[in-house]
Amino acid sequence: MTDIYRQAASILLLRKAKGDTGEPYQLLLLHKPRRRDAWQLPQGGIEEGENVEQAALRELFEEAGIQGVSVLGKSEKCYKYDFPASYRRFRPDNVCGQCISYIYAMAPSDASIRVDEKEIDNHVWIYPSELKRYLKRKPYLTLVEELLQEGVSLAEG
Repeated sequence: MTDIYRQAASILLLRKAKGDTGEPYQLLLLHKPRRRDAWQLPQGGIEEGENVEQAALRELFEEAGIQGVSVLGKSEKCYKYDFPASYRRFRPDNVCGQCISYIYAMAPSDASIRVDEKEIDNHVWIYPSELKRYLKRKPYLTLVEELLQEGVSLAEG
């Protein structure tokens, strides 16, 4: 059986920053209850019949309880990575990793977050200057920084 990469979708969700911080936008990060690489953008697998945008919006609702965002666009980037061997040995299939595609969206300033306390146990709105405090895996940090540049550019239209 040939190894395959699971197709997944993620969303870089922005909101206008409150006050005069010098940074016009904040972005949403969600926390998974695990020891390493726990902070991430909302994401999950693409289900049969869904496109990237539909899957990303569904995952945003499932993981953070948010609806009614304004989609700004889709990135050409795909973050492809292999699952660690320790995780793979529990998978009964030939999925060796993920290939995550991204969309950009703007949240209403009064959007309230509701995490399920199981799959996601916390959330935070951060300024771009705070990214390094939360994202420790260098390739993922670099990707999110690049996505952020694209997303802000789209937001400012």
